[in-house]
Amino acid sequence: MLRAEHPTVLLIEDEEAQRKILGDYLRRKGFRILEAESGAEGLRILEQEQPELVLLDWRLPDEDGLRLLPRIRERSPLTAIVMLTAFATVERAVEAMKLGAYHYLTKPVNLEELVLILDRALSELRLRREVEDLRRKLASLELPEAEDLVAESPAMKEILRLCARVAPTEATVLLTGESGTGKEVLAGLIHRLSPRRDKPFLKINCAAIPEGLLESELFGHERGAFTGADKAKPGLFEEAGEGTLFLDEIGELPLALQAKLLRVLQDGTFRRLGGRRELRSRARIIAATNRDLNAMVREGRFREDLYWRLSVITIHLPPLRERREDLLPLARFFLRKYARKYQKPVEDFSREALERLLSYAFPGNVRELQNMIERAVILAEGPLITLKDLAFAPAGEDLWARIRSLPLPEAVELLEKTRLEEALKASGGIKTRAAELLGISERVLRYKLEKYGLSGE
Repeated sequence: MLRAEHPTVLLIEDEEAQRKILGDYLRRKGFRILEAESGAEGLRILEQEQPELVLLDWRLPDEDGLRLLPRIRERSPLTAIVMLTAFATVERAVEAMKLGAYHYLTKPVNLEELVLILDRALSELRLRREVEDLRRKLASLELPEAEDLVAESPAMKEILRLCARVAPTEATVLLTGESGTGKEVLAGLIHRLSPRRDKPFLKINCAAIPEGLLESELFGHERGAFTGADKAKPGLFEEAGEGTLFLDEIGELPLALQAKLLRVLQDGTFRRLGGRRELRSRARIIAATNRDLNAMVREGRFREDLYWRLSVITIHLPPLRERREDLLPLARFFLRKYARKYQKPVEDFSREALERLLSYAFPGNVRELQNMIERAVILAEGPLITLKDLAFAPAGEDLWARIRSLPLPEAVELLEKTRLEEALKASGGIKTRAAELLGISERVLRYKLEKYGLSGE
């Protein structure tokens, strides 16, 4: 069946038989085909036609395809390039993707797989073009309605506009930023603005679940897959259906599971733990991290091919200290929210409380501000929240007195943070020893250290 549009594919391939097979098949699938026998001819046609897609042979009579790739990217940055090679290796694939290839395929090419890859590349290409249009027209666009998001700063307004353009697409989104900046809230907004809004929005924290259980949570398991698996259980990829799956703290995903996630992103298939049957996922993936995934890739702790799959669209949330325009609107938003929740006649902040809020760095970002305002509303005795209600603890205050004065969730967090600090001190800052003292894995320890803004050697 012909497509409503006829996207252009430039086929740079010196073998006539291969060009005929690929060209004829893609024409029948609704593509417009341009052909080139050499790298030089391919560049000439590229500059004249600006095709959406390029199929590039690795070995050409006048040029190595890998050397030609960056020149194509330079002349047509939004064109998606699929490499064709008869000698595929992991090293070659990674090298091609580093230079900007969208995908690579081994000859003889699986034609059905090729069409799926080209369609996916076209979807992402259209998204990139929309984002470019967004940047040019940013001032004229209206913000999406987002009751649980406050955006007075230019940075947050741009982020919300970008979310509004990304949400209707199928693109995978990677949210980055410090802990507490609101990545989960933003993921929920993208889901609500998408065509999947009536489908499930499921979320999982990859750092908070023991490694041995995480695979089962994500992909499910069959009966007898491990000790205690007395019945089959679907994972989140099945339960999400055609909804959205939010993978928080994706940087903590173990390497073995990174490979399984990559497979889902590439071809939409996976297997339950202990199962043989191929299952298909139709869920959209939104991932988030407070870690530097580029550094983790360089250190070999995060797969480079997975990183590129996850970061089709990357949205960075700045910390609260870098968007001070949002601080007071956020504080007043939380004040109204918790005044309604606890039925307290609290209306605003005293002048001293406002001055203290504005001078505080908020290392815990929006989450810290929210917890602080909730506690202040509970403690407030009049229509104004005072400096005393905000309870910025003075230096040297007795720990247990502070813990007893806090609501239970905050008391637990303070106690946990204190135990982490004590373990780091006792271990000389060495994380492996600190984890042993606390009886937790080093992976969980790293997550908790980042959560509370602590560090070790």
